[in-house]
Amino acid sequence: MCLRIDIFSRRSGAIRISIAAVFLCCVSPVCLCCLSPGVLAAADPSDYLSPSSGHRLFSADLPPGTVGAARALGRGPIAGYFQPVAFSGPSGTRFALPQQGSFLTPEPSLMAGLAIGSVYRFQITGIPNAEGAELYPTVEIIDRTYPPPGLMTLYPIPLSLDNQDLQAALAGQMVTRVVYLEDPQTALPVPATPTTTQTIDIAENQDALEVADRLGRPVAIVRIGSLTPPDHPALMAQFTFGSPSWAPIYQPEPAPTP
Repeated sequence: MCLRIDIFSRRSGAIRISIAAVFLCCVSPVCLCCLSPGVLAAADPSDYLSPSSGHRLFSADLPPGTVGAARALGRGPIAGYFQPVAFSGPSGTRFALPQQGSFLTPEPSLMAGLAIGSVYRFQITGIPNAEGAELYPTVEIIDRTYPPPGLMTLYPIPLSLDNQDLQAALAGQMVTRVVYLEDPQTALPVPATPTTTQTIDIAENQDALEVADRLGRPVAIVRIGSLTPPDHPALMAQFTFGSPSWAPIYQPEPAPTP
């Protein structure tokens, strides 16, 4: 089994924490500027949660949906909120979410709003050096981010899967990645942008979810295995966890180069 935390975790003899940290900064082609309180300051979770309502997670080995369901019962502005999530991977890979019992047309850079507490099965195709192979991981949204008002889609949770993840899953291993929002007081002192993620290796006896909880605020759990869709249509709903609702996010076409 492979375990990874994303800051983003991975287990195969050793556990690899992949830390995919989420950054709330404004990026332009020429500068990186933090938002000042007088302009579009990012919302602060402490505005909604009391200091005693600490974020407590259990284990990365719990069945999909357990942690998210516990968070959905907590306080805060999460009911009915669709957290923007951006899927990405090696060149050529494509991603698709299910709808009405089947998967939609795969896209190379999928972005969608996912409900907190739900588990989503998604499809990966176009895997490098694995022609015709497909993977069907799950992503469990266990918390939300608090970007500047009106700019939610500019700061999605990044689900960035690398070829090592995909090849491990194709080889029969189970890859678990925990994505967390870094603590600005203890963040790694490395250059970063809103789309970059860092990876950390942890010992096999450590739990990725517990480590991510100490380093920041976990927001998503991705599990990648070699499970494939069932042959019988009646079992498809169970395979896709009931195909929970999600909100499509349409990204604007890049402006033509003059």
